[in-house]
Amino acid sequence: MAQPTLDLSGKIALVTGASRGIGEAIAKLLAAHGAHVIVSSRKMEACAEVVAAIQSAGGSAEAMACHVGEMAQIEAIFEAIAAKHGRLDILVNNAAANPYFGPILDTPLGAFQKTVDVNIRGYFFMSVGGAKLMQQGGAIVNVASVNGVVPGLYQGIYSITKAAVISMTEAFAKECAPLKIRVNALLPGFTDTKFAATLVNNPAILAKALEHIPMQRIAEPDEIAGAALYLVSAAASYTTGTCLTVDGGYLTV
Repeated sequence: MAQPTLDLSGKIALVTGASRGIGEAIAKLLAAHGAHVIVSSRKMEACAEVVAAIQSAGGSAEAMACHVGEMAQIEAIFEAIAAKHGRLDILVNNAAANPYFGPILDTPLGAFQKTVDVNIRGYFFMSVGGAKLMQQGGAIVNVASVNGVVPGLYQGIYSITKAAVISMTEAFAKECAPLKIRVNALLPGFTDTKFAATLVNNPAILAKALEHIPMQRIAEPDEIAGAALYLVSAAASYTTGTCLTVDGGYLTV
């Protein structure tokens, strides 16, 4: 048997929420290892900037806009990928709704619906569409969160949807294994992104969070991307239905 490798040459990869933060870091790393990366998010202009950066570094990429909270846009992106490439090898579900931060009893219906539509329905039907294009097998990575294991204070509905993503990952892994499609979840801890800026930029919240992280710091997006690379590569060829936690030891406390 060939030695496990992180080489993704010849692979077609779709990364959602890839215009910034963890998604951008994953898109750039997959491209650096040989994949042709479809950079996707709601805003085409932002995707194009990431594509330009990948190409200037010698990688291969293209931009496709998609709001994963809109079913018509999910259908459209897979139709476009099928027409242009005929297949998909890697899907990273990273796009997520900005979390509602506040007491769970005060959660507005709008925030509840938006979070569920993107984080659960979006991930589900992105996985369905992606798997159907994985003709020779493939890999799906769902970016969940440590909040799916230990709910974050005042992050109720966000945490609930991330727990659902973990369960969804296991369900897809079980049924897609005979199709040679591996499905895993990535559970980042506290990461320095625009997504988490409200928490990172609050000294009191940050100090409290660091009390529960043995490594005494928050992650950079690039540190999360390395775990995603492993999960989509041949190095993880016998890994499916698992949750890879990248949290500086948070869940061990």
